[in-house]
Amino acid sequence: MPDIHARFSPSAAKRHMECTPSLLLEEQFPSATSQFAEEGTAGHALAEHLIKKYLKIRSKRPTSDYYTDELVEAVDDYVDYVKEQIELARSECEYPVFNVEKRVDVSNYADNCFGTADMVIVTDNVVHIIDLKLGKGVPVYAEDNYQLMIYGLGILEEYEMLYDIYVVRLTIHQPRLQNINTWEISSTGLKAWGNEVLKPKAALALSGDGDFVAGEHCRFCRAKNQCRARAEEYLRLAQLEFKKAPLLTDDEILEVISKADELSKWAADIYSYAQDEAINSGKVWNGYKLVRGKTNRKYTNEVDVKKAANEAGYNDIFKKTLIGITDMEKLMGKKKFNDILGDLVYKPDGKLTLVPESDKREAVSVSTAADDFKEEI
Repeated sequence: MPDIHARFSPSAAKRHMECTPSLLLEEQFPSATSQFAEEGTAGHALAEHLIKKYLKIRSKRPTSDYYTDELVEAVDDYVDYVKEQIELARSECEYPVFNVEKRVDVSNYADNCFGTADMVIVTDNVVHIIDLKLGKGVPVYAEDNYQLMIYGLGILEEYEMLYDIYVVRLTIHQPRLQNINTWEISSTGLKAWGNEVLKPKAALALSGDGDFVAGEHCRFCRAKNQCRARAEEYLRLAQLEFKKAPLLTDDEILEVISKADELSKWAADIYSYAQDEAINSGKVWNGYKLVRGKTNRKYTNEVDVKKAANEAGYNDIFKKTLIGITDMEKLMGKKKFNDILGDLVYKPDGKLTLVPESDKREAVSVSTAADDFKEEI
C-alpha cells in the first residue's frame, strides 16, 4: 500500500523551511488530530462533491456530524466562487482543465513531497490554484504562500507541455472570515523560487540539518511543547518583558512586542502540556496539584422546571431577545436582509491595536492631542 503521508508536506513547508531541523524532530511525536481538523476534512469533502456535481462528474454526497448550517453556508460560499472561476475559464479558453482535490507531486524539487490541491484550473496561459481554508481564527494570505507555491510547481510540471503557461494565480478562500485574496507570480519566477529556495531548504530539512528557529511557525509543530530552542528563545524574551518598560531601549521593546503573541502562546502550550500530563498520565509536578474548577448551577430538566414553576404560580420565567445579525440574515436570506434591514445595521470601528506592518489590514492614522492643539492655533 503506498505511503499516503508526505515527509516534506506542502502544508507544513513554511515551518520546515524556516526551521529546517524541526522536520526530523517532529517525527519523534505521533500525529494528532482535532475536532477543527476533522470539521475541515468534512467541509472539504462536501465542497469536492458540490463542485464535481456542477462539473457533471459522478459523486456521492458525503455525510458527517459536522455538517451544521454554518459550515454548509461557508462551503457554499467557496463553491460559488469556484463556479464563477470555472465559467470565467470556459469563456477565456476553448479547452480548460478542471481538477478537484488534485494530487500534486513535487518530488523533482523535494524528495517525498506531494499533496492535494483543492481546486486547479488550467487555461491557455494561466494556472489557477484555489485553496479552501475553513479556519475562523487567523486570516491566511496567498502572497508568498509556500503551500500554494509548491502546488503551483507541481501543476506547472504536469501541464506546461500542453499549455503555454506564464502566470500562476494563487487564491485563498476563507469564507468564515470573508477573506478572499489572490496573488500572481510568473511561471519563471515560481520555478526560480523552487530551484533557489525550495530545493536547498527541503534538502536541509530532510537531512535534519540547519538551525532551529522559533517563531509563529511553531504553532502547529508537534514538538512545540518540548522544543528546547523555542523555550530558550521565549525565556530570553521573558527576561526582557519582566523589566520595567522605561529601562528598555526602543529596540528591546520592539523585539518584545514583535514576539509577545508567540511568547504568550508558548507559555499556554507549556501549561496545557503539563496539565494534560497530570490529568491523563498521573504525572506529579512539584508545587502543583489538580483541583476542580468553578462551575455554575444547571437545571436537571428544563421541562420539569417549567412545570414546577408554573404550578407554583410563576409564569413569567422566559427571556425574549432579538436574534443576532448572522441568524437574522440566515432567516431572511442575504438579499431580503439587505432590503429590509440594510439601513438598520452598522459595523462599529474596531478597537485600535498595534500590529506588525506585515498585517494586511489598512493602517489607521491617529492624531495626537498635540497635533490637534496645533491645528486649532
